[in-house]
Amino acid sequence: MSELAKPVLPGSAGSDYERYLRTDELLALQKTAEEWVHRDELLFQSVHQTSEVWLKLAWNEVEEAGRLIQAGDLPAANRLLRRANDCMKIVTTALDMLEHMSPWEYTEVRKVLGHGSGFDSPGFREIRRVTKPVGEAFHAAHESAGLSLVDVYTRGREFEDLYTLAELLIEFDERVIVWRVRHFKVVQRVIGGDVIGTQGTPVEVMGRLIHHSFFPELWDVRNDLTRMNLPE
Repeated sequence: MSELAKPVLPGSAGSDYERYLRTDELLALQKTAEEWVHRDELLFQSVHQTSEVWLKLAWNEVEEAGRLIQAGDLPAANRLLRRANDCMKIVTTALDMLEHMSPWEYTEVRKVLGHGSGFDSPGFREIRRVTKPVGEAFHAAHESAGLSLVDVYTRGREFEDLYTLAELLIEFDERVIVWRVRHFKVVQRVIGGDVIGTQGTPVEVMGRLIHHSFFPELWDVRNDLTRMNLPE
């Protein structure tokens, strides 16, 4: 083995790739084959565990974007919000994998979930936490520029960074909504829409939650802009 191939990072794994990414610990987080009640447990855990990793990246980027907005560095904030939006694309697409499970065979997996529910997702809990301060930072930024929310759009080419920020925030809101819609439809497809979830919550309640948005004012301003240009 050449000197450059030998690991130099601390750890016991055979390569620096494994040591840096902690692959031994990472891959040990899933149940072993001997522990499965059904082999689709690996699929189920893989989707949800990787989603939590992407959600962690998303909320960290949104939180830092809020700090950058407060500091007046809108281009840097916009760059991080683009990353967060792409994270939400990934977790939404990952849900496609769950539809590879047979609805009947999933009933075996469900028996070992305890009271586990997507409502307890730490990633989504953090997403909810960081959206309020980033929204407040955005409103403080356009107000300090002497602009109303309508002005941000009607004068968007004069204030490109603010306009882009507004659009990235509504995109993030939309990406989260689409993720929730997709999750609801996956649950409905796998276990049905008229049954009770693992925490005793009817699936239909999940369906009602898809109408929630973090930045309703960014959706409402579209109505104002349209009305401004309607013929009298």
